[in-house]
Amino acid sequence: MDGKKKGLQFAIKRLLDILGAAGGLVLLSPLLAVVAVLVWRDLGRPILFRQVRPGRDGRPFTMYKFRTMRDIRDGRGQPLPDAERLTPIGRFLRRFSLDELPELWNVLRGDMSLVGPRPLLMEYLPRYTREQSRRHEVRPGITGLAQVQGRNALPFSKRLALDVEYVDRFSLWLDAKILWWTLVRVPLGTLFDGAGQDVRVVDDVGLHPGDERLTWELSQAGVGPGQGPDRSPSCSQPAPSSEPPYPDEERSRAA
Repeated sequence: MDGKKKGLQFAIKRLLDILGAAGGLVLLSPLLAVVAVLVWRDLGRPILFRQVRPGRDGRPFTMYKFRTMRDIRDGRGQPLPDAERLTPIGRFLRRFSLDELPELWNVLRGDMSLVGPRPLLMEYLPRYTREQSRRHEVRPGITGLAQVQGRNALPFSKRLALDVEYVDRFSLWLDAKILWWTLVRVPLGTLFDGAGQDVRVVDDVGLHPGDERLTWELSQAGVGPGQGPDRSPSCSQPAPSSEPPYPDEERSRAA
């Protein structure tokens, strides 16, 4: 696909993102209200989980989800494993990806797209190879090629390879197929991955540094789009774009 044609497809993709996110927020507003009440009754306030993640070109933005876990810690002040903090309501929300619905607001704002590589953690930016960092050439998505082919069960090496494959193969037709696969599988609960990702099992490329202090600090500071320090070295900077608090709640759930 030549640059002019690809640029036109990205412009159409952004228009479809705006229409899809705005329409989704309106049509799903009763469902959003019901989920918000369920989370409030189950976990209290805040209802939303907010965390800073890297977007297109690695720029940080605040991502929103419904909370699904209690803030329970051990004697050292560290959060307990996700499986011990995930509530029954939270498990239900995750099974059908209802906790992801607030990300439609991120899509409407331009932080995310309906389809694209999932936003991972800020700590990973300096650890990507130049090839892996190409996943940031496009906006991150609510769903993506890796999500419909295994989601968090995939090892990082496979997931990052699929993210780069999406960047290289991008087309509106591919987006349509990914959305279709998502809409078919989500109601069946087949994309549910339990309590979340255990990075010790799937991190086969050494991405996770052992703590998530940077993500925690940025999330506490309320860093928004285009703000905050760029902690990634020049050798790992994402390539130029192809496209014209409860920060510990999901400590081990990188996506």
